[in-house]
Parts: sequence; structure tokens; C-alpha cells
Amino acid sequence: MTARIAILTVSDRAARGAYEDRGGPACEDWLRAVITTPVEILRQITEDGAAPVAAALTDLADTWGADLILVTGGTGPAPRDRTPEGVAAVIDFDLPGFGEAMRTANLRVVATAILSRQGAGVRGKTLIITLPGSPNAIGSSLDAVFAAVPYCLDLIGAARIETDPARIKAHRPKTA
Repeated sequence: MTARIAILTVSDRAARGAYEDRGGPACEDWLRAVITTPVEILRQITEDGAAPVAAALTDLADTWGADLILVTGGTGPAPRDRTPEGVAAVIDFDLPGFGEAMRTANLRVVATAILSRQGAGVRGKTLIITLPGSPNAIGSSLDAVFAAVPYCLDLIGAARIETDPARIKAHRPKTA
């Protein structure tokens, strides 16, 4: 079964066409360099705000059938940065370790990483991970957590993905 991965860019300016989306392409490039199994990738852009984010996530998970959704942007403390609130409205439960690991990795690079409200959660059989909008921070964030993603997808009943161990060695418990 081919895994379906959605990339949702959250940006008022990119949604209006006033700003080139750099986060979505950075996510896709990173995924294509790391995942070795067939994947279908869909990229979308939505405006900032909890309601648009929640609506887009619900559609991507429930209608399109995404196994994994990467959300880039809207995780800071600015007034319109409400991606975490949109995610919270649609997930069944959160996975706080993802945010902790991503912030720790990014703090090694920039002091303002502590302002990020990155995280992850599960909606049905969909893993949702929120990322910063910066292409560099996207890479360091995914580098920090992606070894756990394939096994998480296994546990929630999503499609199986494999990674290039030279880039990211996926961790799955050994079976007896």
C-alpha cells in the first residue's frame, strides 16, 4: 500500500499568492530524500488561524486519507499563529515528545526556537506533525524526530514507510 503524505503550509501571505511557499517544497524535498518506499505527496496552502487549519486537516485526514500530515508554519507566538490550536481541535490525542525533541534540536541552532509551539498528534490513522515555516528548521526538526515516525505509523494502523538508513534509521522494536 502506497503511503499518502500531505504537506499543509499555513500562511496568510502564501495563501494570497503574495509570498512564495518555501516550507512546503522543503518538506517534500526532505521526505523524498529520506523515504524509500512509494509515497503519494499532496501539498496544500491554507491561511493562518485555528479554523482554517482545523478544516484543512480534517479534509486531508478524513477525505483524502493521509497517513502522515506535515504542517509547516503558524507555530510561533504571533497573533495569527494558531496552528497548534487548529491541530488540538481535530486530534484524538497529542504526542508531546515530538515537540520537545524538535525544540531541543532547533535550540542548538537558534535561541528563538524556544518560541516555537511545534508538536504532534494523532487523528484516527493519521499522524500530524507541526513544523516551523523556515526550511532550515524544517530539516533539523524532521531529523530530530523522523526515526520514530515509521513505527508510530505502524502503531496507529497507517501505511508502512521505510527510510534510507544512511539518512534516517527508522527505529522499530525487534520482533521475537
